[in-house]
Amino acid sequence: MPSVDNGTGRQLRYAIVGAGMAGILAGIKLKERGEDFTIYEKANRLGGTWRENRYPGLTCDVPAHAYTYSFEPYPEWKANYATGDEIETYFEMVAEKYGIMPYIRFGQEVVSVVWDEAGSYWKLGLGTGEQIEADVVIAASGVLHHPKIPAIPGLETFEGPAFHTARWDDEAPIDGARVGLIGCGSTGIQIVTAINKRVERLVHFQRSPQWIMPVQQFEYSDEEREAFRKDPSLMDAIRYSDEYIGNVRRFTNAIMDIEGPEIKQIEEVCQQYLDMKITDPELKAKLTPDYRAACKRLIYSWCYYDEVQHPAVYVETGGIAQVEPKGIRMQDGTFHELDTLVLATGFEADRFIRPTTVLGQGGRSLDEAWAVRPTAYYAVTIPGFPNFFMLNGPTGPVGNFSLIDIAERQWEYIDQLIDLLRKGEAKAIAPSTAAHDNYEERRIAAAKTTIFGSGCASWYLDATGVPASWPWSYDAFTEAMLAPMMEDYTLQA
Repeated sequence: MPSVDNGTGRQLRYAIVGAGMAGILAGIKLKERGEDFTIYEKANRLGGTWRENRYPGLTCDVPAHAYTYSFEPYPEWKANYATGDEIETYFEMVAEKYGIMPYIRFGQEVVSVVWDEAGSYWKLGLGTGEQIEADVVIAASGVLHHPKIPAIPGLETFEGPAFHTARWDDEAPIDGARVGLIGCGSTGIQIVTAINKRVERLVHFQRSPQWIMPVQQFEYSDEEREAFRKDPSLMDAIRYSDEYIGNVRRFTNAIMDIEGPEIKQIEEVCQQYLDMKITDPELKAKLTPDYRAACKRLIYSWCYYDEVQHPAVYVETGGIAQVEPKGIRMQDGTFHELDTLVLATGFEADRFIRPTTVLGQGGRSLDEAWAVRPTAYYAVTIPGFPNFFMLNGPTGPVGNFSLIDIAERQWEYIDQLIDLLRKGEAKAIAPSTAAHDNYEERRIAAAKTTIFGSGCASWYLDATGVPASWPWSYDAFTEAMLAPMMEDYTLQA
């Protein structure tokens, strides 16, 4: 069905893929304009990452008052760093408050998105077999939603519960049990601090230890929450404080200048924290990384070094030979007998909207376009895929800061492009291949010189070993999102 002309421009139809943080944001912004949109969510409730993950100790590593939509501060946070349950409650509250729930179709997985050349619109295929048409597709499917399962020999032979942290098994033995935990990213670190006093023994398998950045956790009092309710500017003062925004700027500067004062300060703080907290030489050797701080995503924690020294915790840094029915055999022959095996092994961070089949102009698939690496022009648009916009897409900023802020800035950029469609100035819009290739050439050259490319293995790296993220400063990103460079876009009338 063609779009309707209401006399003031095109009345567009929008399909938003995903009802997590970014999908809710897109819905709110479109609803404010009175637009015709639907959010398709494969699960039976909203929440994205904060729905999928519910393991013990789950906490956001961005201060709570910085991890909200700028237009919807939240006075009810219980502490400086919020739990996953609280964050999911926040998103549910926002969706209800802004009337987004009726626009969400739950249990509706988008399995295909195909561009119709003749009609200049997208055809979406749902898992139910239903076909939908949309003029604009907003890919808000997030990054951390395809669990990465390690290829460890014998994993399937383990007799006890064995599961990824994003598929937490509430029935699995934890209390008084022998638990194996593989992985020491933020998830693994948080789980150690949450279950170390519950287990009989916790073996934390660390292939590569992490640098820990100390942060302060504290609870907000009833009086403080009441003050936030009465004066929202108190929450904005935290969100936009130099302690947070200043740290974001310093962090991105540190990423770019690997010999500069900011990265040296990060390294010194991390090393001093390790030296102060861990005095046992053997444990300290196990917990000392062999790469520079911030090469992997920094772990923010206020208690890991204390909790890992609990008598029930054993840090294992040897190589795993195989999983056996009763536990894990190490390469040196050591055997760890286990009741429960937890995989804190991260996610397939290069999937984005995939495995949804996306076919653009000329029938070219997104898999073909991303044969070398997932990429998007300024992390938002892709040549050959008109009217297809990504929130928190590939090559965007990643780090220890709020992706809500990133998504909001990206939306302002996207909205300006969509406005050309609304006004009837174009039926289809996408970046030119030349503009994208120029962007990627500059980005890759800069990315190789960042701290992410300094010699460690991390989920920041693409299949070729190049950091897949935004390699410039936070301020450079905010400036880029102010307005699209229209000379880099191709408009189809």
